[in-house]
Amino acid sequence: MTQQTRTVRYGTTRFTLESGEDPRALRARYEQAVPPVPTDRVDELVRRRAPWSDMLELISASAPFDFLVYFRGQADQLFPLAGDDAMCTSYLMGNHTIAERMYRYEPSILLYAPLHTVIWAEPDGPARFSVDRPSDQFGSFGRDEITQVGRELDRKLATLLDHLGLPVPAELTD
Repeated sequence: MTQQTRTVRYGTTRFTLESGEDPRALRARYEQAVPPVPTDRVDELVRRRAPWSDMLELISASAPFDFLVYFRGQADQLFPLAGDDAMCTSYLMGNHTIAERMYRYEPSILLYAPLHTVIWAEPDGPARFSVDRPSDQFGSFGRDEITQVGRELDRKLATLLDHLGLPVPAELTD
């Protein structure tokens, strides 16, 4: 059996958007707009092998801006032990019903789904929101079907940023 290695080099655009407000305020608004994935309800659908349409309905009703939080990491509780005093919360934000539309073509898209987002601030500084452009990440797979979903995620991210009162980079709406 021949083993193959595929190497893909690509660039991505990282956006860091300053809100001018206290990071705790931005974090609270973000977590209201992007609620946690309803894990118990998702698990129940999986347990009973429900039709995918039930999953689509659940996630649509649960994600007001089409995104859910799959993980929340409070670095600002951990790193002060090392003397760091920046505020930082990292998230895995996504929507597995959207990810499935890429997964069917290449399961390794899960390298980038859910998306990584970070709300952070230097000590006594304004809140910042950082995220990589989804279409750059998903475009690296070289399949139009995946790239198109990445562009859709760009637009959904733009809608979320606008709702949060953050600047919306033109690259997300081109």
